[in-house]
Amino acid sequence: MLVTFEPDRQMREAIEQSLDGVAELTYLSDAGDGRREEALASPDAVLAWSLGTELDREELADLGSTGLIQLLSAGVDRVPFDQIPSGVAVASNAGAYAEPMAEHVLALALALAKRLPQNQAALARGVFDQMTPTRSIRGSLVGILGFGGIGQASARLFQALGANVHAINRSGRTDVAIDWIGTMESLDAVLADADILVVSLPLTRTTDGLIGRRELSLMKPDAMLINVARAAIIDEDAVYEHLEGTPSFSAGIDTWWQEPRGEGGFATRRPFLDLPNVIGSPQNSGLVAGALNEAAARAADNVGRHLRGEPVRNLVDPSDYLG
Repeated sequence: MLVTFEPDRQMREAIEQSLDGVAELTYLSDAGDGRREEALASPDAVLAWSLGTELDREELADLGSTGLIQLLSAGVDRVPFDQIPSGVAVASNAGAYAEPMAEHVLALALALAKRLPQNQAALARGVFDQMTPTRSIRGSLVGILGFGGIGQASARLFQALGANVHAINRSGRTDVAIDWIGTMESLDAVLADADILVVSLPLTRTTDGLIGRRELSLMKPDAMLINVARAAIIDEDAVYEHLEGTPSFSAGIDTWWQEPRGEGGFATRRPFLDLPNVIGSPQNSGLVAGALNEAAARAADNVGRHLRGEPVRNLVDPSDYLG
């Protein structure tokens, strides 16, 4: 197996422990420029983090005999599917970060329900407001768009606080005990009923721009919108204008329309963070201590399934991403 990113010591140990006796490992970062071509010669499997930046177009084209490209990340919307030879399977690491992301979802929901941003700002102005009521999670209806690992983990936490959960996924079915589940055909109803709306969908051709002005207009004036998926699922201008024009509406945003790549400053095109009904985080909802090591072990385990001829989890359909 070829690892195309540079893992730290603990990540290496996690990968090697998962594949001990199953695969011979090659790290592209160890090969150097002189041995890069040799390292890329027909691996049985590739473990990548940011595939399109770790391998160039020609190197991707040479992976025709590779059986599996396994991603460290859960999201696959930045994978250059048009550059990968047909027949090469791609697997996401879906669910690898679900538990910490669910905690983050709940933290954002609680912060908004308890008006923590507004109360902090009021206190800073010298205003001691004890009379404006806050809200309870208990008895609320939580709508979850995308009921994979993150959605299911979030549902468990909300249910523990006494919330009802309505969810949407592709099939309209689940083995998880929730109050209701449906498909995208019921999106409008979920939007209208939700006190808290959690967006945990993958960004695909069909979810790009899913929530715009019309969809936001269906939501309750005091609903809370939490996005831990991809920013492009929600229309940037529409949600900013809705937040600005409806102060009782609020949003917890962990993923942004303009994000720096690597080092660099952060600025938004619309001044979301000037709004008192917005709380933000720098797309770090899944990055608790040890999360990357666990994700690396999970991804390597899926590679091991491929190499042993077992069913591979989280295979991706490229047609969801190719226009």
